[in-house]
Amino acid sequence: MNAAILVFPGSNREQDMARALTLAAGRAPILVWHAETELPAGTDLVVVPGGFSYGDYLRCGAIAARAPVMGAVRAFAARGGLVLGVCNGFQILCEAALLPGALMRNAGLKFICHDAYLRVERSDTPFTQGYNAGQVIRLPVAHGEGNYVADAETIARLEGEGRIVFRYSSPDGALTPEWNINGSIYAIAGILNERGNVLGMMPHPENHVEAEIGCTDGRGLFAGLTSFLAA
Repeated sequence: MNAAILVFPGSNREQDMARALTLAAGRAPILVWHAETELPAGTDLVVVPGGFSYGDYLRCGAIAARAPVMGAVRAFAARGGLVLGVCNGFQILCEAALLPGALMRNAGLKFICHDAYLRVERSDTPFTQGYNAGQVIRLPVAHGEGNYVADAETIARLEGEGRIVFRYSSPDGALTPEWNINGSIYAIAGILNERGNVLGMMPHPENHVEAEIGCTDGRGLFAGLTSFLAA
């Protein structure tokens, strides 16, 4: 795996992501500053990490989506390269039109910072090969704008094309309002683009990869990516 992690002013999870990728692949990723116009040669995975890029001014991710490096990310994705956006990274990918929809204020209008349960909807994507379909995992969330919204046609396509990869659920996998932590439509926590090579998700898999933390449910995502890229 030759991963590149983008870094914007206000990013704060790039080192967490680098640690998770290094543990999974045995190779440290390269950190790429937002002002760069090209990705490192040989890059096979781009990660847009969490944080508060540009202080979340205008809209979360709106300024970062227009950073010079995003032109290279768009071209990389168009060639079929894998792109993972987590939390603010998900917001950036939506603002950059690499994913549909938008992330709005949480339904409760409060910042949420705790573990959440997710149901894995598919295990046949490059990002979810390390899980089983229907499996429930526990990952941390830390966001004020994680409420996924999109127009009815987009939601119908996401559902019909199997592009909803993670949903907020109960510990036993039930999709009920009380476990939909931010009010996202259809409890959406993570989605794919049409081609299936771009994933955006609000929860943080990079923060649940070491036993010392008390949970390793994030390992499956990085193990799956490592296996896919090694094939």
